[in-house]
Amino acid sequence: MAAPIPPSPTTASPLFLREPEIRRGVELLYFGYSNLTRSIDARLAAQGLGRAHHRALYFIARKPELTVSELLALLAITKQSLGRVLGELAERGLVETRTGERDRRQRLLRLTPAGAKLEGEMFEALRDKLAGAYSSAGQGAVGGFWAVLEGLLPAEERGRIDALGK
Repeated sequence: MAAPIPPSPTTASPLFLREPEIRRGVELLYFGYSNLTRSIDARLAAQGLGRAHHRALYFIARKPELTVSELLALLAITKQSLGRVLGELAERGLVETRTGERDRRQRLLRLTPAGAKLEGEMFEALRDKLAGAYSSAGQGAVGGFWAVLEGLLPAEERGRIDALGK
């Protein structure tokens, strides 16, 4: 029987603002995100899509009738990049746009049934990974993790992110 692998420390050093602790946080954030997104990369590649497409699908699913301007602000990418992503998603029958009722210049975004199915499958893979990590870390750690991530956001962006949950 192999010797058990010792768990990584679950509490930070009291000197948590020193360089080694900051570097560990950066490394865990980088590798954790990479591992999380790898869980959907193959599914995206099979569709000829990438992570930018996934981010668009995710946020459109979170807030149907999202305007192109709102999505542009959430993704913080250029209009040209977003245009390419939305064009490819529309070509594949995953996203549809319609004109706003009050402002005819607005383009409102919605997932098609095929887009909702694909986004749901990808979210399920992400949910499984995060739920497992949350479960092993415990409820208190989840709140702390959220607090750290929120602390990385500029104050002016927090309201936009909070609005996604409404």
